[in-house]
Amino acid sequence: MGSRKPKPSRVTELMVKPREIAAADFKARCREIMREVECLGKEVVILKQGKPVARLVPIQYGSAAFCGSLKGMVLEEHDLISPVNVKWEAQS
Repeated sequence: MGSRKPKPSRVTELMVKPREIAAADFKARCREIMREVECLGKEVVILKQGKPVARLVPIQYGSAAFCGSLKGMVLEEHDLISPVNVKWEAQS
């Protein structure tokens, strides 16, 4: 029995900082980096003098419907419609 790494959650994947690369390095290795983005599905941020100027992101085929597109992204569930027991005053 081998130990398997748990697959990172979608939230974890969204929080991971994208790879950054200098513009000169990107220019020299453009095709290689584009292939990497395509195969791994991870974005690359291109820097010019240490500042982000562009993002290379993979194409996502098919259209995700807005309704349900955030399924699995809720971290906590609470009752959103019941009144809370907190006094407040409205100003007119």
